[in-house]
Amino acid sequence: MAVDPSSVSVVRGCGGSASSLMAAFESTDGEYVFVVDGDIAGNEAKLPEFVARMEETGADIVIGTKRSRRLLNRVYFGLVRIFLGLPITDTQTGARLYRRGVLKYALERALSKTGAFDLELLTIAAGDGAKIAEVPMPEQAETVSASQGVPSRSFVKAVANDTLAIFYRARILGYYSRCLVPRRLDHDPLVSIVIACPNRSWMLDECLAAIAGQTYPHREVIVLPDAEEDSSGAPCPDARWIPTGKVRPAEKRNIGIKEAKGEIIAFIDDDAYPDSHWLEYAVKYFGEQSIGAVGGPGVTPPGDRLLSKAGGRVYDNVLVSGNYRYRYKAGGVRKDVEDYPSCNLFVRKDVLEKIGGYRTDFWPGEDTLLCKDILDNWKRIIYDPWIVVYHHRRALFAPHLRQLGRYGFHRGYFCKRFPSNSLRLSYFIPSLFVLYVATWALLVAIPEPDVMPVWLHLLLHAYISVPMLSYVGLVLVTTFAPNPVVWLLTAAGVAASHFTYGIQFFRGITARRAPCEFIGADHA
Repeated sequence: MAVDPSSVSVVRGCGGSASSLMAAFESTDGEYVFVVDGDIAGNEAKLPEFVARMEETGADIVIGTKRSRRLLNRVYFGLVRIFLGLPITDTQTGARLYRRGVLKYALERALSKTGAFDLELLTIAAGDGAKIAEVPMPEQAETVSASQGVPSRSFVKAVANDTLAIFYRARILGYYSRCLVPRRLDHDPLVSIVIACPNRSWMLDECLAAIAGQTYPHREVIVLPDAEEDSSGAPCPDARWIPTGKVRPAEKRNIGIKEAKGEIIAFIDDDAYPDSHWLEYAVKYFGEQSIGAVGGPGVTPPGDRLLSKAGGRVYDNVLVSGNYRYRYKAGGVRKDVEDYPSCNLFVRKDVLEKIGGYRTDFWPGEDTLLCKDILDNWKRIIYDPWIVVYHHRRALFAPHLRQLGRYGFHRGYFCKRFPSNSLRLSYFIPSLFVLYVATWALLVAIPEPDVMPVWLHLLLHAYISVPMLSYVGLVLVTTFAPNPVVWLLTAAGVAASHFTYGIQFFRGITARRAPCEFIGADHA
């Protein structure tokens, strides 16, 4: 089939970035899309060769390749051919010609933002039956940038992690062929961003500045402080400031819901700030009527102080958050979830009005009950790893443990009171661990009798030593960091978190009532 050169849209300067390529793609209308990196010399002039190759082979994608003399490249693409089944020898020459429908299909399902993003697009397309061909590139098509020498260790690590993730999603999960691709909205809805806060702070200003820089323009901002605040000079000057009095976050958000004019309400905490594409990536889901809410990860900001970063590493640890790590770590796959925090949550306004907004008889835990009510009304809650906010963490140890203890108590209480999205085995594990440690300490403290069968002696010592040594080893392995101070802080934080959550969860599950008094100095 002949390719009309006039139907080719040229996209320049995306540099392997998912966000920039997606934005550029949306601005084009050609039947074919030719993507050329901005720092590669001479690639744009190669378009006729790419078109000829596509016509000759009937390919859906044509990529420029260059025979690499580097052993690392040869090994890498050898593994790609074996494990991902892609007949390619290179992806880094900075020139790719796609049929529009094939690129659209791949972009809608891609999860990698950098690193192996090009590889993921090719994997998704090939998995859907797309044919890939190559065009040899001359040696002089090297990048003109001096920075493109030996790849850095961090770049190699990022590409390796992304490649393993692509293999897992494609070959183990079969994710790309069945992932959610929502129907597009037929209009750009107004989004009301609601921020509950005690007062104006540098973190709130940081949040407002990030909101002002959003790529999606159809939004309003409602700020809900305790009292009148001087908002002069604040970022996002069109924000509405509505004093609420000293009430809990749930009451504040309900006031915001009543004041909101948007079809969609976005909740974010005042100690968090969003990625620039936050609204853009979330809004696209609401063309699917079965979806009532959408959330994304709350990642620890790179600029946080040492003890706050350590608190973030604790939450991100697999031994602490288990299957819920996606709440604290950018990555993973799009999926349905049953409970999501309000630090990064989008909800349809009509759904909120139907369920009466947030319940105000519990704090914290009001967002768990909100999610329960959404699910009870036959609406889905979707997690998308690209809908990112950066959430400042409580510092180790006291602020972190105080917050975690409240979460543990209410989760324990909700397990018996609202089991539909709280009664899960994983929530019981810290309490079982505390029970084990208590019996371990008792057995260590009590002297062994002089006369004891050998088998009982061995069994007792196995109970005392094996689980505890295994636990210590797992904590040390999963918290490893090159910086020994960070490593030890995180390891101690993980152990302290298990004890705190386990004890408070047990208190919650045995409590007759849950205390819900407002703690103004440490609002959640």
